[in-house]
Amino acid sequence: MNRQELISIFETFLRKHNYTRFDLKAVLFDMDGVLYDSMPAHAKSWKQTMDEIGINNSPEEFYLHEGRTGESTINILFQRELGRKASKEEIEKIYARKTELFTRYNEGKTIPGAKEVLELVKRKGLTPVLVTGSGQPSLIDKLNDNFPGIFSRDTMVTAFDVKKGKPHPEPFLMGLEKAGNLKPNQAIVIENAPLGTEAATKAGIFTIDVNTGPLSDEMLKKSGAQIVLHSMKELEENLPDLLEIARVVKIE
Repeated sequence: MNRQELISIFETFLRKHNYTRFDLKAVLFDMDGVLYDSMPAHAKSWKQTMDEIGINNSPEEFYLHEGRTGESTINILFQRELGRKASKEEIEKIYARKTELFTRYNEGKTIPGAKEVLELVKRKGLTPVLVTGSGQPSLIDKLNDNFPGIFSRDTMVTAFDVKKGKPHPEPFLMGLEKAGNLKPNQAIVIENAPLGTEAATKAGIFTIDVNTGPLSDEMLKKSGAQIVLHSMKELEENLPDLLEIARVVKIE
């Protein structure tokens, strides 16, 4: 994709949302599949948990549920397979088992290039904000070890903070608030999953997807991604130019 094509994408976004320009102050990052190579462990632990209680499922569907709260994911499968919502006690027991398995299976690997992208964002004077549907302490608690000095509790939105998870826009609207009560044209989002992309799109924020999983680029574009890349290394290489375009592009 050449520079003129990228400029056109930014201009189209501005027109669609009736913005005259960007005024970037922050970059909002998803966690699983963007910062951590954790989605295979999530899918494996969800599948085993559901298999153990006799709920029909496929490992691929958990990539589609990425970004939902655990409660929402459980209820979707219960409604589909049992025709009812899970009880509070069932949700607590199921999610505790899923968390136990995730802690066992997840190796804690970061996505190559993630640290460099976060550091680049900081050098550019922008605020990195975490916006994740995850409630896994084993990852959230390690953020400062893996990405020192990037996030604080005040710049993190997790499953514990929201009432409505992705694909509802609440997580990203809360991310804008935590970044300093920003407007949608003052941030961009880095996502990797359809539900997160849909949530960011509903919040009116320009979204770049990094496709680190098994889903198609087309699926991410249909969810609202303005740009789809294929690794955080590729994002690192292209981000300076993308930020520069966002700085200069205007609609007269």
